[in-house]
Amino acid sequence: MQTLTRRFMSRHFALLPAAGVGARMGADCPKQYLDLHGRPMLWHAIQAFERHPAIARTYVVLSADDGYWDGHDWADCAKLRVLHCGGATRAESVLNGLKAVAGEVAADDWMLVHDAARPCLSQFLLQCLLDEVGGDAVGGILAAPVADTLKREGDAGRIRETVPRAGLWGAQTPQMFRHGLLRQALETAGLEVTDEASAVEALGLAPLLVESDLTNLKVTFPRDLEFAAWLLGREGRG
Repeated sequence: MQTLTRRFMSRHFALLPAAGVGARMGADCPKQYLDLHGRPMLWHAIQAFERHPAIARTYVVLSADDGYWDGHDWADCAKLRVLHCGGATRAESVLNGLKAVAGEVAADDWMLVHDAARPCLSQFLLQCLLDEVGGDAVGGILAAPVADTLKREGDAGRIRETVPRAGLWGAQTPQMFRHGLLRQALETAGLEVTDEASAVEALGLAPLLVESDLTNLKVTFPRDLEFAAWLLGREGRG
């Protein structure tokens, strides 16, 4: 009964770290501000949470010297609050964001940390995450089973070995953990971890894997942006 009460009393908040520059895109602005159907890519990432009734508020973590945000229209993002406390790494930005909202988010509330460069998150996948993780004691993430044969690179760009793919998953976002646990995990693991689940794993816990698919792609290279535009256009979300 205590677990059920805790589940239904907890609120859900989204947190998008958006202080990076996305150097691999080779663009003249941070990739979260690249145009996607006439809007910055970050806007599309925010909209997934804006549309879902379970999300109470969406926090976006920007660098203190961000010079791009004010050049765009965010008026239709009613749940949005901007935090100018971004750090040098993703983990630092997330941790700074968690600290900044500590006065309005309870330790047992859920935080859904999402990449600013994942603009195609569907309501279906978001609901799957909420449903499957909502009663879990640890938390969990969206992830896709690895389908390709994996090769480890050796010298001179040659294959050193084939890595068995059985049981391997590609981590995605959102990654959903309770505010207090996630803050503790990031403070304990340090700021070099590449995702929130890694920090939670370092506490000796095992987050839940919620099956996703490749439509929830992360835009990393220029061709990824073209695919994201196609996906959004196909689903009428452009």
